[in-house]
Amino acid sequence: MPKILIVDDEAKIRDVLMEYAEFEGFTADVAEDGFQAVRLAKNNDYDIIIMDIMMPKLDGFSAVKKIREVKDTPVIMLSARSEEYDKLFSFEIGVDDYVVKPFSPREVMARIKAVLKRREPPHTVFEAGGLMVDAVGRVVTVDGKALSLTPKEYDLLFYLVANRGVALTRERLLSEVWGYEYFGDDRTIDTHIKTLRSNLGGYGKFIVTLRGVGYKFEVDEKKP
Repeated sequence: MPKILIVDDEAKIRDVLMEYAEFEGFTADVAEDGFQAVRLAKNNDYDIIIMDIMMPKLDGFSAVKKIREVKDTPVIMLSARSEEYDKLFSFEIGVDDYVVKPFSPREVMARIKAVLKRREPPHTVFEAGGLMVDAVGRVVTVDGKALSLTPKEYDLLFYLVANRGVALTRERLLSEVWGYEYFGDDRTIDTHIKTLRSNLGGYGKFIVTLRGVGYKFEVDEKKP
Protein backbone atom coordinates (compact mmCIF):
# COMPACT_ATOMS: atom_id res chain seq x y z
CA MET A 1 0.00 0.00 0.00
CA PRO A 2 1.63 3.32 -1.10
CA LYS A 3 2.45 5.73 1.70
CA ILE A 4 2.08 9.51 1.28
CA LEU A 5 3.39 12.48 3.25
CA ILE A 6 1.09 15.51 3.01
CA VAL A 7 2.75 18.82 3.94
CA ASP A 8 0.70 22.03 4.25
CA ASP A 9 0.28 24.68 6.93
CA GLU A 10 -3.49 24.76 6.32
CA ALA A 11 -5.27 22.09 8.36
CA LYS A 12 -8.27 21.97 5.99
CA ILE A 13 -6.03 21.10 3.03
CA ARG A 14 -4.19 18.43 5.03
CA ASP A 15 -7.48 16.89 6.18
CA VAL A 16 -9.09 16.88 2.73
CA LEU A 17 -6.06 15.37 1.00
CA MET A 18 -5.69 12.74 3.71
CA GLU A 19 -9.35 11.79 3.40
CA TYR A 20 -9.09 11.41 -0.38
CA ALA A 21 -5.76 9.55 -0.12
CA GLU A 22 -7.18 7.02 2.30
CA PHE A 23 -10.25 6.61 0.13
CA GLU A 24 -7.91 5.77 -2.79
CA GLY A 25 -6.20 3.11 -0.70
CA PHE A 26 -3.11 5.05 0.38
CA THR A 27 -1.84 5.52 3.91
CA ALA A 28 -0.90 9.07 4.80
CA ASP A 29 1.08 11.08 7.34
CA VAL A 30 0.80 14.86 7.64
CA ALA A 31 3.15 17.72 8.49
CA GLU A 32 2.33 21.39 9.02
CA ASP A 33 5.71 22.95 8.23
CA GLY A 34 8.93 22.25 6.38
CA PHE A 35 10.98 21.23 9.41
CA GLN A 36 8.44 18.60 10.41
CA ALA A 37 8.30 17.37 6.82
CA VAL A 38 12.08 16.94 6.63
CA ARG A 39 12.15 15.03 9.91
CA LEU A 40 9.35 12.68 8.84
CA ALA A 41 10.80 12.16 5.36
CA LYS A 42 14.21 11.26 6.75
CA ASN A 43 12.81 8.81 9.30
CA ASN A 44 10.22 7.13 7.07
CA ASP A 45 10.05 5.69 3.57
CA TYR A 46 7.30 7.45 1.62
CA ASP A 47 6.27 6.62 -1.92
CA ILE A 48 5.45 10.27 -2.63
CA ILE A 49 5.37 13.65 -0.86
CA ILE A 50 2.79 16.42 -1.41
CA MET A 51 4.58 19.65 -0.45
CA ASP A 52 3.19 23.17 -0.09
CA ILE A 53 5.63 25.95 -1.03
CA MET A 54 4.58 28.85 1.20
CA MET A 55 4.91 27.69 4.81
CA PRO A 56 6.24 29.20 8.06
CA LYS A 57 9.57 28.20 9.58
CA LEU A 58 10.85 26.37 6.47
CA ASP A 59 9.38 26.79 2.97
CA GLY A 60 8.66 23.91 0.61
CA PHE A 61 11.60 24.60 -1.70
CA SER A 62 14.09 24.45 1.19
CA ALA A 63 12.41 21.35 2.62
CA VAL A 64 12.67 19.52 -0.72
CA LYS A 65 16.37 20.39 -0.99
CA LYS A 66 17.04 18.98 2.47
CA ILE A 67 15.04 15.82 1.75
CA ARG A 68 16.88 15.35 -1.55
CA GLU A 69 20.16 15.16 0.38
CA VAL A 70 19.13 11.73 1.70
CA LYS A 71 16.04 10.52 -0.19
CA ASP A 72 14.89 10.24 -3.80
CA THR A 73 11.18 10.37 -2.90
CA PRO A 74 8.92 11.78 -5.65
CA VAL A 75 7.46 15.21 -4.82
CA ILE A 76 4.39 17.10 -6.02
CA MET A 77 4.46 20.81 -5.19
CA LEU A 78 1.36 22.76 -4.14
CA SER A 79 1.31 26.52 -4.56
CA ALA A 80 -1.10 29.44 -4.61
CA ARG A 81 1.25 31.06 -7.11
CA SER A 82 1.35 30.17 -10.80
CA GLU A 83 4.43 32.16 -11.84
CA GLU A 84 6.64 30.48 -14.43
CA TYR A 85 9.71 31.03 -12.24
CA ASP A 86 8.24 28.97 -9.40
CA LYS A 87 7.42 26.12 -11.79
CA LEU A 88 10.86 26.16 -13.40
CA PHE A 89 12.65 26.31 -10.04
CA SER A 90 10.52 23.44 -8.74
CA PHE A 91 11.49 21.16 -11.60
CA GLU A 92 15.13 22.23 -11.49
CA ILE A 93 15.39 21.00 -7.87
CA GLY A 94 13.89 17.65 -8.81
CA VAL A 95 10.15 18.07 -8.21
CA ASP A 96 7.96 15.66 -10.20
CA ASP A 97 4.81 17.76 -10.63
CA TYR A 98 3.34 21.16 -9.74
CA VAL A 99 -0.28 21.87 -8.78
CA VAL A 100 -1.68 25.40 -8.43
CA LYS A 101 -4.19 26.22 -5.69
CA PRO A 102 -7.16 26.12 -5.57
CA PHE A 103 -7.22 22.55 -6.83
CA SER A 104 -9.53 19.57 -7.01
CA PRO A 105 -8.51 16.80 -4.58
CA ARG A 106 -9.43 14.33 -7.33
CA GLU A 107 -6.92 16.01 -9.63
CA VAL A 108 -4.21 15.71 -6.98
CA MET A 109 -4.98 12.00 -6.58
CA ALA A 110 -4.79 11.56 -10.37
CA ARG A 111 -1.43 13.32 -10.45
CA ILE A 112 -0.14 11.15 -7.60
CA LYS A 113 -1.03 8.03 -9.55
CA ALA A 114 0.58 9.44 -12.72
CA VAL A 115 3.84 10.25 -10.91
CA LEU A 116 3.99 6.82 -9.28
CA LYS A 117 3.36 5.20 -12.66
CA ARG A 118 6.14 7.23 -14.29
CA ARG A 119 8.47 6.17 -11.50
CA GLU A 120 7.89 2.49 -12.27
CA PRO A 121 11.06 1.59 -14.18
CA PRO A 122 11.08 -0.74 -17.18
CA HIS A 123 12.38 -4.18 -16.26
CA THR A 124 15.43 -4.07 -18.46
CA VAL A 125 19.16 -3.48 -18.20
CA PHE A 126 20.75 -1.62 -21.11
CA GLU A 127 24.44 -1.98 -21.95
CA ALA A 128 26.54 -0.37 -24.67
CA GLY A 129 30.30 -0.49 -24.47
CA GLY A 130 31.19 0.51 -20.92
CA LEU A 131 27.81 2.09 -20.21
CA MET A 132 25.31 0.13 -18.10
CA VAL A 133 21.86 1.47 -17.26
CA ASP A 134 19.80 -0.54 -14.76
CA ALA A 135 16.41 1.17 -14.51
CA VAL A 136 15.06 -1.27 -11.92
CA GLY A 137 17.94 -0.76 -9.52
CA ARG A 138 18.34 2.92 -10.50
CA VAL A 139 22.02 2.27 -11.14
CA VAL A 140 24.14 3.73 -13.91
CA THR A 141 27.79 2.77 -14.36
CA VAL A 142 30.44 4.07 -16.74
CA ASP A 143 33.36 1.71 -17.31
CA GLY A 144 32.47 -0.09 -14.09
CA LYS A 145 32.18 3.05 -11.96
CA ALA A 146 28.76 3.91 -10.50
CA LEU A 147 27.54 7.42 -11.21
CA SER A 148 25.80 9.65 -8.69
CA LEU A 149 23.07 11.48 -10.61
CA THR A 150 20.25 13.71 -9.46
CA PRO A 151 16.74 12.14 -9.37
CA LYS A 152 15.72 13.97 -12.54
CA GLU A 153 18.94 12.99 -14.35
CA TYR A 154 18.18 9.33 -13.58
CA ASP A 155 14.59 9.71 -14.79
CA LEU A 156 15.66 11.54 -17.93
CA LEU A 157 18.32 8.97 -18.81
CA PHE A 158 15.98 6.03 -18.17
CA TYR A 159 13.35 7.62 -20.42
CA LEU A 160 15.87 8.33 -23.18
CA VAL A 161 17.21 4.78 -23.03
CA ALA A 162 13.74 3.22 -22.95
CA ASN A 163 12.89 5.22 -26.09
CA ARG A 164 16.26 4.91 -27.82
CA GLY A 165 16.15 5.56 -31.54
CA VAL A 166 13.04 7.72 -31.13
CA ALA A 167 13.11 11.47 -31.80
CA LEU A 168 11.84 13.07 -28.58
CA THR A 169 10.65 16.66 -28.57
CA ARG A 170 11.29 18.91 -25.60
CA GLU A 171 7.54 19.08 -25.10
CA ARG A 172 7.34 15.29 -24.81
CA LEU A 173 10.29 15.09 -22.41
CA LEU A 174 8.79 17.77 -20.19
CA SER A 175 5.44 16.01 -20.21
CA GLU A 176 6.69 12.45 -19.70
CA VAL A 177 9.67 13.03 -17.41
CA TRP A 178 8.70 16.23 -15.59
CA GLY A 179 4.95 15.74 -15.83
CA TYR A 180 3.88 19.22 -16.82
CA GLU A 181 2.80 21.11 -19.91
CA TYR A 182 5.30 22.84 -22.15
CA PHE A 183 5.17 26.61 -21.78
CA GLY A 184 7.95 27.85 -24.05
CA ASP A 185 11.18 27.63 -22.04
CA ASP A 186 13.79 25.06 -23.10
CA ARG A 187 16.17 25.70 -20.19
CA THR A 188 14.90 22.88 -18.00
CA ILE A 189 15.56 20.18 -20.61
CA ASP A 190 18.72 21.67 -22.12
CA THR A 191 20.37 22.22 -18.73
CA HIS A 192 19.70 18.65 -17.60
CA ILE A 193 20.86 17.21 -20.94
CA LYS A 194 24.12 19.17 -20.72
CA THR A 195 24.80 17.95 -17.18
CA LEU A 196 23.81 14.38 -18.03
CA ARG A 197 26.16 14.30 -21.02
CA SER A 198 28.98 15.56 -18.84
CA ASN A 199 28.34 12.84 -16.24
CA LEU A 200 28.29 10.14 -18.92
CA GLY A 201 31.70 11.18 -20.18
CA GLY A 202 32.49 9.69 -23.57
CA TYR A 203 29.08 8.04 -23.65
CA GLY A 204 27.39 11.42 -23.61
CA LYS A 205 27.62 11.25 -27.40
CA PHE A 206 24.75 8.74 -27.30
CA ILE A 207 22.41 11.68 -26.55
CA VAL A 208 22.05 13.28 -29.95
CA THR A 209 20.70 16.81 -30.42
CA LEU A 210 18.04 17.11 -33.11
CA ARG A 211 18.09 20.75 -34.13
CA GLY A 212 14.68 22.35 -33.95
CA VAL A 213 13.16 19.18 -32.49
CA GLY A 214 14.74 17.89 -29.29
CA TYR A 215 16.91 14.86 -28.53
CA LYS A 216 17.40 11.19 -29.31
CA PHE A 217 19.33 8.44 -27.56
CA GLU A 218 21.11 6.69 -30.40
CA VAL A 219 23.62 3.84 -30.24
CA ASP A 220 24.96 1.66 -33.01
CA GLU A 221 24.46 -1.56 -31.04
CA LYS A 222 26.19 -3.57 -33.75
CA LYS A 223 29.51 -2.02 -32.79
CA PRO A 224 31.38 -3.30 -29.75
